[in-house]
Amino acid sequence: MPDTELREGTDPAAAPPTPGAGSRTGKRTGRQAGSARRRTSPDGTKGIIAKIVLLGLVDALAVFVLTMLFLSHSWTVLVVSAVVVLAINWIYLRKGGLPAKYLAPGVLFLLIFQVFVVVFSGYIAFTNYGDGHNSTKDDAISAIQLTAQKRVPDSPAYKTSVLAKGDSFYLLFTDPAGKVSLGSTDKPLEDAAGAVKDSTGKAKSLDGYQTLNFQEIVANQQKILALTVPVSADPADGTLRTADGSNAYQFKPSLKYDAGADTFTDTDSGAVYRDNGKGAFAAADGQTLSTGWKIDVGFENFSRAFTDPSLRGPLVGVILWTFTFAIASVALTFALGLFLAIAFNREDLKGKRVYRILMILPYAFPAFLTGLVWSGILNPEFGWLNQTLLGGAHIGWLTDPVLAKISVLVVNLWLGYPYMFLVCTGALQSLPTELDEAARMDGASAWRVFRSIKLPLLLVSIAPLLISSFAFNFNNFNVIFMLTGGGPRFADTTRDIGATDILITLVYKVAFGQGTGRDYGLASALAIIIFIIVATVSAISFKQTKALEDVNS
Repeated sequence: MPDTELREGTDPAAAPPTPGAGSRTGKRTGRQAGSARRRTSPDGTKGIIAKIVLLGLVDALAVFVLTMLFLSHSWTVLVVSAVVVLAINWIYLRKGGLPAKYLAPGVLFLLIFQVFVVVFSGYIAFTNYGDGHNSTKDDAISAIQLTAQKRVPDSPAYKTSVLAKGDSFYLLFTDPAGKVSLGSTDKPLEDAAGAVKDSTGKAKSLDGYQTLNFQEIVANQQKILALTVPVSADPADGTLRTADGSNAYQFKPSLKYDAGADTFTDTDSGAVYRDNGKGAFAAADGQTLSTGWKIDVGFENFSRAFTDPSLRGPLVGVILWTFTFAIASVALTFALGLFLAIAFNREDLKGKRVYRILMILPYAFPAFLTGLVWSGILNPEFGWLNQTLLGGAHIGWLTDPVLAKISVLVVNLWLGYPYMFLVCTGALQSLPTELDEAARMDGASAWRVFRSIKLPLLLVSIAPLLISSFAFNFNNFNVIFMLTGGGPRFADTTRDIGATDILITLVYKVAFGQGTGRDYGLASALAIIIFIIVATVSAISFKQTKALEDVNS
């Protein structure tokens, strides 16, 4: 009976497996799990198919890019791009190496958008790259021949029709002998024997192109007049141009290039222009042709930054104001942010959440938009501050050098204190309350507690943020450019440099041609100077921060 009861009362699920059944079941379950893992893992069948499809799309784009690089003879970029494509395929097609598959995209984008940009900017700082010096010498020679064009006095008239294809315009020419040719600014003349002629023998239309009528020619007059069709691939053969859309005449360069002597000769004056070794063709009197080419100039751009008369004087003032602006901005925003954080950190303050939300509202608006709003408020002529609050006063908040600097600091204080308020609020809440209570029991005043206990502890955690805030304000482009544009302008320079310009706005104006044309080489040199200054100040500040941590520990 006991045995029968035991057998009857035993849960079948708990019964011991028959010999060999458990092992077979375990093996079967393990195989099923392994098969499922293989099906869902990156190295499984589906994972491999997905990788092949995605890599196929990437490789198709890469082949197109590599083909374009090959056709443009960009050999260095071609080799680097090919190596990157092969590396990506190797990383994602091989088994294992899971960390590399996750890190590869981030590393690739880091190299392209950070490392390459920094290295290229550094390289440009040692060249004369800018307006008139942005390509090779061969390109400069071709450009000079194309731009120095004069109409040939005895040029025959070419009957002309204006055609369009997509967004591009073409000129259909019929020469005096009846030969028809088609061309555009970037497409030299080619035979168009299939064109349809009218009763006068003038070619009017061509399959695949739309012939423009008089109204359409007038509507696109500027673009059509700008068409200069090369006669051949050799710029010395000249171009064909039209002034009315119905007749064209031949133009040839007024500067004749001698490849053997590497000189240009003006056919009118006889002046000879030679390579002056500075990326331009120059005559004996020093006059240079407008188009040059990019060359390496060593440290010349760095020297120009401190020796160029139009830049040397203003640059010293800009550097001093940049330091003043950055330091004052950090000090003012930190002082106001800390004061408000302490004021709204009291336990018995009612509605402090609402107050805190109101305090950070300026932080919610884009800096460039805030700069434009304040620019309108402070406008000397019709701004709200002068016209409404001050009863029609004429105070040059943005036109007087001193007031403009004060205005910039006030607006930047408005933009920056919410960040410091948030940081200081979090730091205050992390401080142990026992220290405060112990100091008060020892009879320390509130000011003494703040100066000797709270502030040193706050600085340990906030000091790195103050350093980063200094670096940010050192390059705070938005508030300066949107509020004052760097003005009011200095009177002792031909460049567009003003009293509120900081180094980064000066770099922008030099790079993008504010006053004297674009000069990327000089702008890159100034950017490197900014980097050196910020890096030096940051290194010294971090060293002092470390010393502060050692003292407090």
